[in-house]
Amino acid sequence: MKKILVCLAAGSAIASVPAMAQDVGPAEPFEGFHVEGLAGYDVSKAGSSIDDDSSIDNDQSIDGFLYGVGAGYDFKMGNVVVGPEAEVTWSTAKTKFDNGDFEGFGIGNVKTNRDLYLGARLGYVVSPSTMVYAKGGYTNAKFDVRNGDGTVVTNRDIDADGWRIGAGIEQAVSNNVFAKLEYRYSNYEKGELDYTGDIPDGQRFDLDLDRHQVVAGVGVRF
Repeated sequence: MKKILVCLAAGSAIASVPAMAQDVGPAEPFEGFHVEGLAGYDVSKAGSSIDDDSSIDNDQSIDGFLYGVGAGYDFKMGNVVVGPEAEVTWSTAKTKFDNGDFEGFGIGNVKTNRDLYLGARLGYVVSPSTMVYAKGGYTNAKFDVRNGDGTVVTNRDIDADGWRIGAGIEQAVSNNVFAKLEYRYSNYEKGELDYTGDIPDGQRFDLDLDRHQVVAGVGVRF
């Protein structure tokens, strides 16, 4: 399913972050347009309504390395900062077999694909170079369905819709350059099977997936 919000989020993301040493012109901390590179830890878990294995050894989760890019625009009004943001990230997380036991998390044998986010954040400048903030918005994640030997050749994936909240701290390294660290939680409540080619998408079904991420970012303001 190709949703308008998803397209907006993907279009707002950029392919790379300019070199930090490059002169990008005058800017002010916590104000104006910015782009950033993102990296961190990503874990998806079965929610409270999912139980895919009675084994107590099954952690019902997948985790991996997160990476991606983001962009946004901040409006500064005194010490208050507010603005829209968007990002696209990927993760190395995938299901596996551990000592003969399938370590899944409720939706089968999958590998994480791209994760789109479109939302906004509200911040407060606590010092000339430091801001704390909260964020929230819409997220759309894809999980590639893998075949029995662990490869991704089934020509279908799970398209999951949800919401995200989070909080973080941003530090101005200079007027143009900043670094940030944030935690965010996502919950996916609806999904559908997407197929390649002319095969129609499947009907939407209920999900209960929790996603936890700790993400660091380095960016440039223009």
